[in-house]
Amino acid sequence: MNGPLRFKVESHCSTNSARTGTVSTPHGDFSTPAFMPVATAAAMKGILPSQVRETGSEILLNNAYHLMLRPGTELLERFGGSHRFMRWDGPILTDSGGYQAFSMSDINAIDEDGVTFKSFVDGARVHLGPESSMAVQNAIGADIIMAFDDCPPSPHARHGSGSPRTRIPTPKDWQKRLRTANERTIRWLERCVRAHQRPDEQALFGIVQGGTDLDRRAASVDGVCGLDLPGYAIGGVAVGEGPDLIREIVEFTAPRLPKDRPRYLMGVGYERDIVMAVAAGVDMFDCVLPTRNGRMASVFTAQGPIRLRHARFRDDEGPIDPECDCPACSGGFSRAYLRHCFFAREMVGPILCSLHNVRHFQRLLLDIRAAIRDDSWSSLAGRWPVLDDPDGLRKAADGSSVASSSGGAGPEPDAEGSKTS
Repeated sequence: MNGPLRFKVESHCSTNSARTGTVSTPHGDFSTPAFMPVATAAAMKGILPSQVRETGSEILLNNAYHLMLRPGTELLERFGGSHRFMRWDGPILTDSGGYQAFSMSDINAIDEDGVTFKSFVDGARVHLGPESSMAVQNAIGADIIMAFDDCPPSPHARHGSGSPRTRIPTPKDWQKRLRTANERTIRWLERCVRAHQRPDEQALFGIVQGGTDLDRRAASVDGVCGLDLPGYAIGGVAVGEGPDLIREIVEFTAPRLPKDRPRYLMGVGYERDIVMAVAAGVDMFDCVLPTRNGRMASVFTAQGPIRLRHARFRDDEGPIDPECDCPACSGGFSRAYLRHCFFAREMVGPILCSLHNVRHFQRLLLDIRAAIRDDSWSSLAGRWPVLDDPDGLRKAADGSSVASSSGGAGPEPDAEGSKTS
């Protein structure tokens, strides 16, 4: 198709729907399947853009809602957009702010015109709708921009589980809310297409909703994919559902999306979730887990996640993961030292753990792409034992719990009684 984005599928796996490819944008190419680290406010906490690049990351995610509130679109336009502002010369994708309509639903009002938020910056009432979301994303200048959608709360979310704060709808209300969200998402998508002022420079992706109702999912696919767009995303996943439901939704939805366009699974997740989705034919992923968990001393390894605050690592001279080539592991920093940095409140601890976690996921994607190209999908389990250990994804190697795949990462007591945040 003509436009600012090109997608070329380069190889397929013979045993599933996994595929490799290349997405070309005005700010360069990135290989798929791709993992996009999240730089919500045009920054990744404690990590320089050059360090992010060294992890193997080729594309980042910014959030339109946060950047609209601070520093504001006027300043972003003055600096020539987010690329120049944050000194990142690679591709950028922006989330439209639609997810905030869900995750901040206790402080908003939603209607056909959009969502009215209470600003977390100064408490002012702020409106965001299809037209204003497009205006913000046009000003940010991202290579890929997302349609403004209506993401309804999940009936599977549980208070206290790390899910966003929201009123859980009753079963009677749920189907009505889901139908409204589906229909509104398509209407808003049509408005986004009309309002998009830079279609020759920025690729607009539509977002499929439908919750856990497969009939609604199918109807949303038909409606969203009825518009000829550069790419399509699966939204409303990992907002409280367990891994089995996530799998059911993704395996149902992904094959129904156009084969010649990038398929993006929003907000997922753990290693097992990513591998499952790649096998279903998904090309792009993002998640806050690597950096959010890294700032809390929770790190990922091929064997499973570990919590460095645990007392067992007080004298541990080994690296986080002997197979990893990140600055923490290859630089000779021990688990004991990193643990010390967290208790001493030294910034180097969260920085090195965040870099390790981002590199961990990029190493996983490198191996996934190699397994697809070599048609050796079964080899992944040998290199990544965590994929064959479902409990290991929810429980750290030291026996402590870790954040859920929906992105929750609430405070947890460590071995010395304090809490992380």
